[in-house]
Amino acid sequence: MLADAPTADDIRVFAYGSLIWKPCFAFIEQRIGTVEGWHRSCCLKSTRWRGTPDKPGLMLALEPGGRCRGVVYRLAPDTSRDGLMALWRRELGPKPLNHDPLWLSVRTEKGAVPAITFVANPQGLSYVGATSIDEAADMIAQAAGVWGPCAAYLHETVVRLRTLGIRDRYLWRLQSAVAEKIISERSKGSASHEDPDLQQQRQSLCPQGADRPPRIATRQ
Repeated sequence: MLADAPTADDIRVFAYGSLIWKPCFAFIEQRIGTVEGWHRSCCLKSTRWRGTPDKPGLMLALEPGGRCRGVVYRLAPDTSRDGLMALWRRELGPKPLNHDPLWLSVRTEKGAVPAITFVANPQGLSYVGATSIDEAADMIAQAAGVWGPCAAYLHETVVRLRTLGIRDRYLWRLQSAVAEKIISERSKGSASHEDPDLQQQRQSLCPQGADRPPRIATRQ
């Protein structure tokens, strides 16, 4: 794949989810960019990092259609190979792969640049395809894994996108639905039976006493 890079010291990665707020590589430049023909979708189940086999979470990938705004990183040349190895371990997983790494053109204010982009593989072990907002919110609100609640993953992604001035109608609607479900669950008293650490993490997403969930406007 590196053979298709513009030059050995000009390798870029397009981030649209957790790579925005938790990159696993050193970089020397970042820009806001848009990929045409792809959109965010919570279409990969997580049974370890943000969920369990009994209550899987959902993670983001790109699926065909629409457009996606995110961040394009230029990797530090002196550590680019180490950075890519870490990225491969994090994103690809066991075969059949959940992601297909592709070189896609990313439009930025300084012109279009090619960047490695991870898109969903419909034959992947964790691929679940399209789900309704309500179905996805149910899964995300209930799931937690080694890295914490799935709702925290979604919330952090939405917050970082908002900070960057990026709006994604799908994620905004999903975040609002997840927050509503967490508050509804708490009002029924079910949160009191959770593991204390998980309960505390959920409460950080929806503080007690709030008149409405900490959601972000669903309109662009």
